[in-house]
Parts: sequence; C-alpha cells; structure tokens
Amino acid sequence: MGLVVALFVGYNIGGANTGPAFGPAVGAGVLSKVGAAGLMSVFFFLGAWTVGRRVVDTLGQDLLTDPGVFTIETSIVVLFFIGGALFVGNYSGAPASTSMTAVGAIAGLGVATGKLDWAVMGEIAIWWIVAPLVGFWVSMVVGRYFYPRINRWIAITSTEGALLELDRTGTVPTPQRGANTTMRELAGAVVVVAIACVMAFSAGTSNMANAIAPLYGAGVSLDPLMILGGVAVTIGAFTIARRTLDTLGSDITTLPLTAAIVVAVISSGIVIGLSAIGIPASFVIIATMSIVGLGWGRATRTVTVSEGLRGEETPPLSKDALAADEPGEEPPEIGEEEPEDVADAGELFDPGTTGRVIVMQNVVPVLSTLGAYGTFRVTFAFWW
Repeated sequence: MGLVVALFVGYNIGGANTGPAFGPAVGAGVLSKVGAAGLMSVFFFLGAWTVGRRVVDTLGQDLLTDPGVFTIETSIVVLFFIGGALFVGNYSGAPASTSMTAVGAIAGLGVATGKLDWAVMGEIAIWWIVAPLVGFWVSMVVGRYFYPRINRWIAITSTEGALLELDRTGTVPTPQRGANTTMRELAGAVVVVAIACVMAFSAGTSNMANAIAPLYGAGVSLDPLMILGGVAVTIGAFTIARRTLDTLGSDITTLPLTAAIVVAVISSGIVIGLSAIGIPASFVIIATMSIVGLGWGRATRTVTVSEGLRGEETPPLSKDALAADEPGEEPPEIGEEEPEDVADAGELFDPGTTGRVIVMQNVVPVLSTLGAYGTFRVTFAFWW
C-alpha cells in the first residue's frame, strides 16, 4: 500500500513540475508536449539519483526530531495527503508546489506528535517566502530595463513552420532545419531546451524526496524507491502534465524565445542555488512568479518611474508585452516606447487563469498540512 501511494505522489509530481520546467519551451513552439515529457523523465531522474539524496535525508530524517515517528502506516497517511492535494492542483491545471505540499504534510505529522524540528522548518519557510520574491523582482527588472537590449543581442525571432523536419529520402530519417528556420532561431531553441533540462534536473534534486522520504524514514531502501519514483514521474509527465504545460506555456502569457530563455535562466538559477544548500525548493512558484514578473516589467516600459509615482496611466498589459523588438534596432529608452509597441488591446495575463494559479498554489499545501495534522492529532489522541 505504501508503494502504491508513493507511485501516486510521484505521478502528481511529474504533472506539477513538467509545466514550470518546459512550459516556456512548449509555449514558444520549440518543443512538443511529448518531447517535453521525455526530457523531463530523464533529467528529473538524473537529478534525483545524484544530488537528490541529500534532500531525501532532510525530509526523511532531519525535519522531525524523532524519525522513528515515520512508520509504514504513518508514511502511507502522509503520502496520501501529499498525492491527494497535488492531484487537486494538477486536475485544475494549476501546478502546485510539491515541496510545500510534502513538507506541509510531514510538518502536520510533526506538530501532531510534538516531533517537528522548528529550526529546520523555519529555515525552509523563510526561503519559500524569499525565493519567489527574488524571482519576481529580478524578472521584472530584466523585463523593464534590460529585455530589449538582451533581445537585440540574441536577435531570435520565431518563424512560421516547424523548427526541425525529418528528411525521409535516405534509409534512416535524419533531422534537418525547417524551411524557414534560421540558425539563430535554431541556436536559441537549443538554449531554451538545454536550460529546461537543467530545470528538470534541479526539480529532481529537490522533489523526488517528496514522494519517497516518508517511506525512506520508515526504513525502506533508498535505491528501489528512487527507481519507483522515477517511473511514477515519467507517467505523470506524459499524462496529467499536459494541463500544466498549457497553463504555464500559453494560458498565462505567450512567450517568444527570448522571454523563454530569460525565465528559464532566472528560475533555474534560484532553484539550483537552493538545492545546493539543501532546501526543498518551491520550484513551481519560483517559475510562475518569474513569468509574471518578466511580463509585468516589459509592459511598464512605456512610463518612467517618476511618471508612475505621479500617477501616470500605465498601458494595459497585453499579449504583445513580451513580443520581440526588431533585431538590429536600438531599443528605445524607458518612457519613450510607444504603448502600442508593448501593449495593445487585450490582456497579457488572463485574470481567471492567473487567479486560479495563485489560489491553488496556496490552497494545495494548506490541504495537505491540515489534512495530515487533523488525522494524526485525532489518531495519536486515541493511541496515547
């Protein structure tokens, strides 16, 4: 029963993490959903097998002052609330933070039994608050002040048609550039996919523990759990992740290649930094806030800071707010850019989609925490 529930959690982790990692690449038309799922499966497992063991120790041993609280029975209950809460988020199409959901359920067990290590919990919680804010503000600053110049350096524009086509004239089909694909566009696509793979790797270092740490704390061998979790994540990436890929890749905003590169670099940098110090990173929220921050900063280039402070009207946020400037042209200064150059009729962020993502990213961890706490509080009251 414990292994079945762990599979269910891993399945939902694959669904929740594929969108933030590969959503920008899929939204930019660089990668198909099937290709994203395949790459997610490989690099997530590599991250888990190599660096992820440290995070498994944190959740399975360090978060509770007495790891003996983890038994097979308590692990099943914890994993049930992790998987159930994540499934609610994935089914709604709003990817939730697997780290917050898993730590919340384990913390519910720790509080109910009086075995939670509050120092470790406090350190994790502080980084959960700081990291998304850093992602948002760094992305906003890049979007407002540096994005046009970065785009001029990269000069990547999307062309019609497929990036790659299969040449079937020979015995073995070989990939080649699409009819309209430029070398710059192909190079940019390679960069976007490479960074997405790094994000998938970092997600594995942080999030595999969410599916297997309770059972590891209960004494189950780690390597078989890693393999089991990798299989479950693969299934989730190929199935339920399609919803989160749509949400992060196109429903919130439409990302050109340059924007996808910026979002991926900022998000992966923050996640890798947190994983290096052993913090289970809130991967989904960091990536989402980076997308929102970049779009917000890009759309407010038409007014200066002083004009904004005086109450000058900012143009509506539009789907063209992240559109590429013409390669080779010197980008206009802040306040000199015409509103129609970065914003036209229509909205950059679909209010319904954005609101649903924000609500679910907070509701899902609360569900797992309160569910686990209530269950163990009642159970241990009867036992003790």
